[in-house]
Order: sequence, then C-alpha cells, then structure tokens
Amino acid sequence: MTTINTYLTFNGNCEEAFNFYKSVFGGDFSHVAKFADMPDDPKCQISEEDKEKIMHVSLPISKETVLMGSDTGGEWASQFKAGNNFSISIAADSQVAADDFFNKLSKDGKVIMPMDKTFWGSYFGMFTDQFGIQWMVSFDEAH
Repeated sequence: MTTINTYLTFNGNCEEAFNFYKSVFGGDFSHVAKFADMPDDPKCQISEEDKEKIMHVSLPISKETVLMGSDTGGEWASQFKAGNNFSISIAADSQVAADDFFNKLSKDGKVIMPMDKTFWGSYFGMFTDQFGIQWMVSFDEAH
C-alpha cells in the first residue's frame, strides 16, 4: 500500500522539535540517524558542525502515519525558510510505482536528487514540482 506522510526540515533544531512532538503524540522514534552516521563520500562532505545534526528521524503517529524530519546543513541551509520547510513523502509499494510517481509529479519541475539506491537501503529521489511543492519518493524493499 502506498502511503503519504509529512517530512519536516529544520535549521539545526530538529532534535528539539521532535522531542517536543514525541511529548505530544507519545510513542518512540522508529529511526534516528545523525549526519555523522553517513558513510564518507568525497562528493558530499559534512562539516564538523553539521555531523551532530539529525539526518533523519521518524515518529510513528498511527499505523499508517509517520511524522518524519531532518536538519538542513551545508549549501542547503541557505535555502531554508521557516513556513516552507516541509516535503510530502510518498512511500511506494514497488520500485515501478516509485518511478511512476517520481516521473509524473516531477514533470516540468526541478529534480533535486534523481531516483537511485541509497546507502540506507531505499530507492529514493527528491524534487520540487511545477507548483513549487517539495516531494520525496521512496521504495523500501524491506517493508
């Protein structure tokens, strides 16, 4: 089953925000990773300052809904704007469906990260559609 969730982006205070959301909604984080957890990649250098920021956090709200988030950093931090700091995240039920959603929704938009396998094991991509809405599309074979 395909699901759609909200993905929030923060400028260094993601951990604080998600601890607050956890106090409101209850439950436990299903995943927390910091930028320091990323494998070394010469094409994507992480500053010492950014290594302790949140790369990804997931807080299940219900069986079908997950609130997700991360901090921004590096070159992307200059584009951060409170109020526009969210994406719609689609978790597709197949790689074919992920490609279909990505290709159709990104038409006439701007691809930020093409669909590809990631170090965390998902098939993943990001883009801004022709209406300025930010999207993330993923397929995780493990789920």
